[in-house]
Amino acid sequence: MLNYLAPAIRELMKRLPLRDLEEIRLRLHRPLMVRDGKGSFYVSAQGRPCSPGQAYLVSRDDLERTLQLITENSWYAWEQEILGGYLTLPGGHRVGIAGQAVYSGGGLKTIRNISSLNFRQARAVLGAADAVVGQVVPRLGSPVLSTLIVSPPGCGKTTLLRDLTRQVANLGYQVVVVDERSEIASSYQGVPQLDVGVQTDVLDGYTKELGVQHALRALAPQVLVTDEIGHQSDGWILAELARSGVKVMATCHGNSWEQLKRRNWLKDSLGIFELVIILSRRLGPGTIESVLRIS
Repeated sequence: MLNYLAPAIRELMKRLPLRDLEEIRLRLHRPLMVRDGKGSFYVSAQGRPCSPGQAYLVSRDDLERTLQLITENSWYAWEQEILGGYLTLPGGHRVGIAGQAVYSGGGLKTIRNISSLNFRQARAVLGAADAVVGQVVPRLGSPVLSTLIVSPPGCGKTTLLRDLTRQVANLGYQVVVVDERSEIASSYQGVPQLDVGVQTDVLDGYTKELGVQHALRALAPQVLVTDEIGHQSDGWILAELARSGVKVMATCHGNSWEQLKRRNWLKDSLGIFELVIILSRRLGPGTIESVLRIS
C-alpha cells in the first residue's frame, strides 16, 4: 500500500514504528494522520508521532502525486469506481476520496479538486469467526442460521463477516457475496483479494437489489452475504431471500438488538434472522459482547 503514496509521505511512513496499520489520512494543507491498532496520531516531518502543531502538512503536490500513482496516470479509466467514493488497490486496500462533486443531468458526473484521501489497509483476520461459527452452523449439513452482526462503526463487523463467510463456504455451503462497496472480498478488477472461501461467488460492486436478483436467478446460493444493511429497501430484499429459502449473513450499525428492533425498516424483517451477534471495541475491535438466538 505504501508504494501508492507520494514519495515524501512514503518515506515518512517507512520511519514510523507501526503496528497493525489501519489508515493513512492525507488532507490538503492539514496534518498527516495515521491510525494503527493503538489509535490515531499525527506524523512529524521526521517521521515520528507528534502533536498537530508539529505535524507534516500534506501539500497539493503530495495529493497530486498520490492520485497519479493510484490511478496509474489515468483518472478517466477509474472514474466509474471513483464515483462510488473510493478506489481499490491490488491486495484489496482501498482509498476513500473526497473533493468537489460535479453534477450533470441530475446525477453525479465526476469529482474534482480532490482535498483528501483515506488509505485503508485490507487485512483478513483468519479465525476471527472461530468463536461463533459453531452457533451459525449448529450441525454440519443442516441449514445455516441467518445471522445479523451488529455494532457501532469500527468494531470489526466486516472482519467477522468475512471470516464467517470463508468458514461457512469451506464447510461445503454454496455462498454468494453481494459486495456493494468491495469491502468484504476487497476485489481488485473483479478478483477477490481476501480469502472468502472455496465455494463463494462474489458479485463485486452490485447494488444489493440487483445482486440478490442475479444471485437467485443464476448462482443458486444456500447462503447470501452482504454488508451494512439498514435502508427501507433492505427489508424487501431480506423478505425476498426468505421466500426463496436462502439464508442470510449480514451486518448492521447499532449498539444493541433492542435498539435495532425499534427501527422501522427492520420491523417486518425480524423473523428472517435467527441469530444476532453484538460486537464492541471494549477489549479491542471484534469483542463479542453477546450471541442471541432469537427464533
